[in-house]
Amino acid sequence: MPDQTKKHFLAEAEEKLIALWQKEKTFEKSLARRSKAERFNFYDGPPFANGIPHYGHLEQATIKDTITRYKTMRGYFVPRKVGWDTHGLPIEYAMEKKLGFKSKKDILNYGIDKFNKECRDSVYIYKDVWEKMYRRIGRWADYEHAYSTLDSDYIESVWWAFKSIHDRGLVYKDFRSSPYCPRCATPLSNFELNQGYQDGVDDPSLFVKFKLTDQDAYMVAWTTTPWSLPGNVGLAVKPDAQYVYIKLNQDDGQSQTVIIARERMVEISSESYQIVKEVKGADLVGLSYEPVFKLSNLDQYEGRNKLYKVWGASFVSIKDGTGIVHVAPATGEDDLLLAKQHGLPVLFTIDENGQIADGFGLSPDIVGKFFKKADDIVIEELTKAGKVFAAERIKHTYPFCWRCDTPLFYYATDSWAIKVTEIKKQLVANNAQINWTPDYIRDGRFGNWLEGARDWAVSRNRFWGAPLPIWVTEDGEVLVIGSLEELKQRAVNKSKIDENDLHRPYIDEIVLKTDSGKEAHRISEVFDVWFESGSMPYAQDHYPFTDKAGFEKHFPADFIAEAIDQTRGWFYTLHVIATAIFDEPAFQNVICSGWIVAADGEKLSKRKKNYAPMDQVFDEYGVDTLRFFIASSPLMNGEDSRFSTDYLRDVQRKIFMSLNNSFSFFELYSKVDGWKPSKKLSEPVSDNILDEWMMTRLNQTIAEVTDHLDGYRLDKATKPIADLIDDLSNWYVRRSRRRFWKSQNDSDKDQAYSTLYYSIVRICQLLCPFAPFLADEIWRKLVKETDLPQSVHLSDWPKPGDVNELVLEKMAAVRLAITEGLSERATKAIKVRQPLAKVTISYQGKLVLDEEEPYKQLIRDELNVLEVEFKKASKAQTNDLKVVLDVKLTPGLIQEGLAREVIRNVQSARKAAGLNVDDRIKLALKSPDSILNTAIKNFSDIILRETLAKSITEEQSDSLYESEAKIDGYQLSISVAKV
Repeated sequence: MPDQTKKHFLAEAEEKLIALWQKEKTFEKSLARRSKAERFNFYDGPPFANGIPHYGHLEQATIKDTITRYKTMRGYFVPRKVGWDTHGLPIEYAMEKKLGFKSKKDILNYGIDKFNKECRDSVYIYKDVWEKMYRRIGRWADYEHAYSTLDSDYIESVWWAFKSIHDRGLVYKDFRSSPYCPRCATPLSNFELNQGYQDGVDDPSLFVKFKLTDQDAYMVAWTTTPWSLPGNVGLAVKPDAQYVYIKLNQDDGQSQTVIIARERMVEISSESYQIVKEVKGADLVGLSYEPVFKLSNLDQYEGRNKLYKVWGASFVSIKDGTGIVHVAPATGEDDLLLAKQHGLPVLFTIDENGQIADGFGLSPDIVGKFFKKADDIVIEELTKAGKVFAAERIKHTYPFCWRCDTPLFYYATDSWAIKVTEIKKQLVANNAQINWTPDYIRDGRFGNWLEGARDWAVSRNRFWGAPLPIWVTEDGEVLVIGSLEELKQRAVNKSKIDENDLHRPYIDEIVLKTDSGKEAHRISEVFDVWFESGSMPYAQDHYPFTDKAGFEKHFPADFIAEAIDQTRGWFYTLHVIATAIFDEPAFQNVICSGWIVAADGEKLSKRKKNYAPMDQVFDEYGVDTLRFFIASSPLMNGEDSRFSTDYLRDVQRKIFMSLNNSFSFFELYSKVDGWKPSKKLSEPVSDNILDEWMMTRLNQTIAEVTDHLDGYRLDKATKPIADLIDDLSNWYVRRSRRRFWKSQNDSDKDQAYSTLYYSIVRICQLLCPFAPFLADEIWRKLVKETDLPQSVHLSDWPKPGDVNELVLEKMAAVRLAITEGLSERATKAIKVRQPLAKVTISYQGKLVLDEEEPYKQLIRDELNVLEVEFKKASKAQTNDLKVVLDVKLTPGLIQEGLAREVIRNVQSARKAAGLNVDDRIKLALKSPDSILNTAIKNFSDIILRETLAKSITEEQSDSLYESEAKIDGYQLSISVAKV
């Protein structure tokens, strides 16, 4: 069934404004009027356009648009260029799924040229959907001149960045162990590894016995990767740890001796054992053992005489396992380092597709099996051979490919890498220059990541990506290209160069000549897509080939924003590349936001349907509501925030409906009275205490919001706006209603109009960056006949005026006294419409409430009392302010209370009759009860004034509307006629 949700009038107004902005070119005008001003430089990280945007993208778009709108209003020139990530595994994986490919081999069989064309054709599938979303949420940016990572200009700048880093001696090729995806057949970076961990993965927990060759004892090693055991080349122990020989007595009367670390004796479950002797780990180093798998064809390996020995290693832990580590250099990071250190062979018993390799004499049952599926067979074979000490299952955290969800393992491969460890001090120092929001990220999550930073493997054995600009001669001479011009100059076969397409396989066909005259051929690898996105500051503007001086003038960025996971992604790669090239941070200010999660705290899931679709939310609540919710949430402090339409409903009601109601009130009465604002906007001056308070509250809020936005704290900036809108509606307008109702157009009424008008205009400006639609909708209606710009987005950010702290303090005390008084009324079940004789407000300490009549009148009106008495407390009291109501009801007070109820019912009748707020009426009130008639007679002046009645009679012939009411049990007939 199609969704039948009716669009909220706020949503309808938003859609009309989108069309109006486009027609009037409001965004272009906002840029043009600042074109000669100081530039505020903003970088936008590129998303992939081959998938549909979600709430996380909407969150980031909100943050970026809010800050850039604010800075524009503050007088800066803020160009906004969007971009698209078009390379890498996300694109390739989507295309493999479409084509039904299962492995890298399928791509090679299909043809790299055809595969890459398919990838190119797919990258913008949802570009229109993205741009529609951006426009619907009011995100202003230059969509016509977006950058794309597949463009030749972009790739050329990526080449320049890489060559610049290479020329500084920070690039090297190494045989190294990296996280590896067997399905994608390529290594990943350590920060990509962090994006794919899954909890609760069920794996074997295997304790394997390795028989020493010259002793009747077994060294026991623990592993959760039985599939790696065929590639075992050695064992590692901690040299300074204590190890014990333990004699185990078995049920069959036999015994055997095993060796483990003393601290790991908890792994011995046998009830009958004895410690034979204790040695240092160093004493075990050099011992030989029998391999658990007898492999063939080992004669071809250098260092084979070092196989199956015990080595000392600092990486061995005695906090888990047995304190003895099985070493498989092909599939372990520490293992490979130990093998390099001691010259051990690397046995590739797992191939690049994650399958158990042939050629080592392994059983046919295991050869060709996917590594994870080989575990059970390995365990079975070792158990039959008597080499298993214990076999269990555990649930632990395990890494999976962040794109294709395949389990990863470490794999030794040739990789081109950047020496991040060599510039770690500069990375830390440059990080200290960045203003992080929230600030704890700088030295916490991001700072800790930098402290543990490893070298970055930037090459990928893939197809669809910016090609690494590395050419190598037969004898190993390396040539790195940094520009298209250099490529042309060195090319032996220049006709092969296609400046419009620098991708594989065409780039692979270009042969270059080195300075020594040798021919060089390009390596097959492409860039890690994170290197491409991290080069975005330079590549989006084709630096240094286009406007070099302009770029350098505005680098680094003033502002960027993404979610907290990008501390291991885009934030990190930006920082590494900028530090490696310029020894500067790439950005000066960053908002690092949290994740939107479902109402129950779970991750948003299409499968679980635990969130409302975005379009439905837009239609039901309006984009402004969603934007304000995001900006005011804990997300802005790097925390996860639960998303529920209940929260949106509250925001819509408290912020947008409240402001709209205040505006509607102003619009209604100003039209009735024909009131018009001055051409030029200026802060009104008034002798009314409510106006004075409203202006000082407004100026206080402007100062607070400005301060928080300058500090990139959106959540802190939204609260003062929300509080001000509440104060405007529920205090200022409510307490000023009679000033607008009264018939005479005196100076007090004019002051009220001027104050309310000025307040709403300024609130529109404060709200504008967060909620660009309603702010502009109301603004346009307010400024039609003034000199103000036609759109709030073309106005300047307001400057705060004077803040009268004493007025704020007094009004706060008045409102507190009123709250206490109303609470007492409620406790004693006395309706607010029932007048009381007196309220006594006692206080201690500094005098805040004094004898000033305007404040007393506010208290009288709100508490509906005839007299207000201030009294200084003679002794200490629990609260600074104590409110006591005189609740004794005299006949006169009871009569006035009845009259107030009459007024309420007459006002309801006016509304039901469809009368305008300024329509005068003839009123007929008739009751069979003398008590009610007496009250009407004695308080007829109040009834006439409050209901805009010219007269009160018992009968009238020209009734417009009639109704019956019951007031405290008394019957009343009401007849309303228009004068």
